[in-house]
Amino acid sequence: MSVIISLLNHKGGVGKTTSAINIGAGLAKLDKKVLLVDLDPQANLTVSLGIPRQKITIYENMRGEAEITPYTVKDNLDVVTSTLDLSGAEMELINEAGREFIMRELFEPLEHEYDFIIIDCPPSLGLLTLNALTASNYVYIPMQTEFLALQGLAKIKQITDKVRFRLNKKLHIGGVIATMYDARKVLNRDVVDTIKKYFGDRVFKTMIRNNISLAEAPSVRKDIFEYNPRSSGAKDYLALSKEIVERVDNAGKMAGAKKK
Repeated sequence: MSVIISLLNHKGGVGKTTSAINIGAGLAKLDKKVLLVDLDPQANLTVSLGIPRQKITIYENMRGEAEITPYTVKDNLDVVTSTLDLSGAEMELINEAGREFIMRELFEPLEHEYDFIIIDCPPSLGLLTLNALTASNYVYIPMQTEFLALQGLAKIKQITDKVRFRLNKKLHIGGVIATMYDARKVLNRDVVDTIKKYFGDRVFKTMIRNNISLAEAPSVRKDIFEYNPRSSGAKDYLALSKEIVERVDNAGKMAGAKKK
């Protein structure tokens, strides 16, 4: 069964798409079969990996015009691409029966093909994000270590709790990813301390350090491991990927123990 993870933060510029790409690539390096889903109408994930325009994108999938047709980027890493047309999907699907469950149904034929399905959510809390949360096991919150990034965390938790109560009992906040971190800055350290007070051990131990290679990699249409495997960005995202695998494995063992 696939572990489905939504990367969500309705504040832009926090490293959400960068994290989606490089967690996916990191998990692929660890021999996990990964499907990345670009659910953002801006299609930044699709563009960042240099994927040409596809005839079938997540837009056609959500409209029920075609089944999911992943694009293979490299071994163990496939992508469901996006398009600007997706920006109209929320209005087009507003009267659709069971509209919150469209993505869950789309993933059902794939749940034994991939170890991880990672959804890059749009920077909003509309119907597209609601679909992602209804289909997911976990929400990961990438968060820039700046003061303004703290605003809105309570809203994300509130939305997650509502979806779990009404639509998806298996959904949990699985972790908070501190991004653009500089240990020399008192503000960055203080923000991380504040996040830890709010989310406790759900904050990942691995923090993604400020690294110019992470900003440069999309311009050459590569993930960080292809662009600069010796960079701190590559080291951090590989360490984070290992931590994610460990958490998921531990959660699976705990669930198995409870069933016994």
